[in-house]
Amino acid sequence: MAGISASCLNWTCSKLIFASAKSEPDLRVQLPEKTKNSRVLVLGGTGRVGGSTALALSKFCPDLRIAVAGRDREKGAAMVSKLGERSEFSEFDINDRRSLEAALTNVDLVVHAAGPFQQVEKCTVLEAAIETKTAYIDVCDDMKYSKHARSFNDKAIAANIPAITTAGIYPGVSNVMAAELVRAAKTESDGEAEPQRLRFFYYTAGTGGAGPTILATSFLLLGEEVVAYNKGEIIKLKPYSSSLNIDFGKGIGKRDVYLLNLPEVASAHEVLGVPTVSARFGTAPFFWNWGMVAMTKLFPAEFLRDRSKVQQLVQMFDPVVRVFDGIAGERVSMRVDLECSNGRTAIGVYSHRRLSVCVGTSIAAFVLAMLEGSTQPGVWFPEEPEGIAIEARELLLKRASQGTFNFIMNKPPWMVETEPKQLILGIYV
Repeated sequence: MAGISASCLNWTCSKLIFASAKSEPDLRVQLPEKTKNSRVLVLGGTGRVGGSTALALSKFCPDLRIAVAGRDREKGAAMVSKLGERSEFSEFDINDRRSLEAALTNVDLVVHAAGPFQQVEKCTVLEAAIETKTAYIDVCDDMKYSKHARSFNDKAIAANIPAITTAGIYPGVSNVMAAELVRAAKTESDGEAEPQRLRFFYYTAGTGGAGPTILATSFLLLGEEVVAYNKGEIIKLKPYSSSLNIDFGKGIGKRDVYLLNLPEVASAHEVLGVPTVSARFGTAPFFWNWGMVAMTKLFPAEFLRDRSKVQQLVQMFDPVVRVFDGIAGERVSMRVDLECSNGRTAIGVYSHRRLSVCVGTSIAAFVLAMLEGSTQPGVWFPEEPEGIAIEARELLLKRASQGTFNFIMNKPPWMVETEPKQLILGIYV
């Protein structure tokens, strides 16, 4: 049981950054004169994540010139027909440094959406972007790769190039949500509320309609020890363990989530200065979670870290997964929980009916922020103010949350959960 003060009640009732509206606002963007005709190259643009990004960008900003890059010319032609006359298809090998640099020569910003990023040792696209002085964004969801990308910070500064790594939906939008929760806690308490624990919870039905790449990412993560932080100390935990039953609010409800090794844990700990940080993920149908747990026991970690062997598993499981995807749908939800030293608790929730749509909207929101001048030269994580300026965060979240059926920020859990604790005489029961 915990008491609630009058000031806390005022805070909980009044501090809502914004909630998703029933009618969609017109969020078409007028970019600054110097960037309104920018040429944006989306690597992996014929895939589900990259294609969703290109479509979202074309809706946000029809003036942009969008090039999609992939290995399938037929898929490329189909995507160009959807994007319109200011788009084009580019075919080249992103692992060929010379070919890549040539393709980036007349590009203003490159979006690297050609995952999975797990077990990739070189940041070839980022290096080529720095060499050709091209702004860069990636949708990396791997801790090791993101840290390696961040190591190019000095080179990017020297080249006067802005770059953001892990700029997807999770990680990405979830990082910005966390940064805003921490900022609000410190601002509204005059610095008396020190962040103590930050937890990321994610839920996606099936693969979220995102296909084999997401499936491969999930399997590869099962081969990685989970990095988390407890009171400032780094700890290593078993993947897909320590499940919690988390309430994601309306439209999603309570879901089981499990520990995974995700990059926002380390970046939030280091950038936001939160001593205890972890991330958990869960899926549906519920037996897929059981299958993931079983894989960690049946296969040695070395097997699950082998990209070629994991791709074989993906080919084997993909037809079955697609069948259940059709039944489960592709709802996605993120919940970010912050606990502070003065007992204050605040959460943010983001829920959408289609991951295959909102992932592109989220990435496009980062692209637009960069084109509007939010990002300083260097390689940054989304929660760093040099990556997304503090004053630009609210607009980024507004754009990224377009189409959500539940988006709230900076509320206590009891105001969000589907089965909240009742508030009687200022006391939780």
